[in-house]
Amino acid sequence: MTAPDPDFWRGKRVFLTGHTGFKGAWASLLLSALGARVTGFSLAPEAPETLFELANCGDAIDSHIGDIRVAAGLGEALRNAAPDIVVHMAAQALVRKSYADPVETWQTNVDGTLNLLEGLRALKTPPIVLIVTSDKVYRNDETGRAFTEADPLGGHDPYSASKAACEILVSSWRECFAEDLGIRLATARAGNVIGGGDFSADRIVPDIWRAARDNQPLRLRNPGATRPWQHVLDCLNGYLLYIEALAASSTVPAALNFGPSDPNGRTVREIAEDILEAIHPGSNWVQDSAEGPREMSKLTLDTTQARALLGWRDHLAGDALSLWTADWYSACAAGADMADVTRQQVDLFLQTAKQSQ
Repeated sequence: MTAPDPDFWRGKRVFLTGHTGFKGAWASLLLSALGARVTGFSLAPEAPETLFELANCGDAIDSHIGDIRVAAGLGEALRNAAPDIVVHMAAQALVRKSYADPVETWQTNVDGTLNLLEGLRALKTPPIVLIVTSDKVYRNDETGRAFTEADPLGGHDPYSASKAACEILVSSWRECFAEDLGIRLATARAGNVIGGGDFSADRIVPDIWRAARDNQPLRLRNPGATRPWQHVLDCLNGYLLYIEALAASSTVPAALNFGPSDPNGRTVREIAEDILEAIHPGSNWVQDSAEGPREMSKLTLDTTQARALLGWRDHLAGDALSLWTADWYSACAAGADMADVTRQQVDLFLQTAKQSQ
């Protein structure tokens, strides 16, 4: 299957953490479009603008504002939701912010995940649980070799290290507790996601959007760095297919990589020039000479297992990746109704994925 099965998702109770974030907002709309009953739990959307608010995501789900670092509130929300499926996306997900506030990063990504796992104990019916980590969980030797799920975990910066620690936590909890509780528990390691509605600091697409909006040259920190870029809907589609497989079989691997079909990835410069030209033709970029914390220059993923076991594929590869992203921001700049625009992209993606089966 290359598209989620609406019959599987229709009426399912899904507990989604991080639903007010960029990736979580898209997940809220995608799950809702499939007929799932979504309960979201997350911090409040961050000002000044967010996809969650622009796309009116709160209208599609039962939204709860809370902090996963506070076990009592998270546990109560879990019990009230009585989920069939839990998707854990809440995280401190920015590398550069992790240098500025490592305590928040570790507490959110490790302690918050432990709070979620411990909250599962009180549920009357064991759910299927997918913990979203990162492509940065691997010990990166900077050779450019595509990482497989069997490669050693590691992480240089606080974000990457905290996500690797999260993987170890989940593995331990699975072996010690999940089987006795009847819980199927897995982790998804995804590459860099892009798409409309990301307004975070220190990310390539929001930086492009802000530079085009302000008629300023785009400043690139590491134009030669490679990353496994993929559209957010392709990534989320992989998560949903993974959950369906976990529901169907106990032999599905406990961790899978999700990234683009090109194992070599694309450079920051390549992705930036494509999107910049689509959003603001004729714009240029300059090298940012400011000193910053160390970031890995090469990162690629081997996604053979996910493709072979799930039938998953990236439907928005190549030019489509840039065009779908640029179309969203262009519509936003033109004052379009972004709730309609975003839902149209979700519906079109589901149609595209279904037609390719």
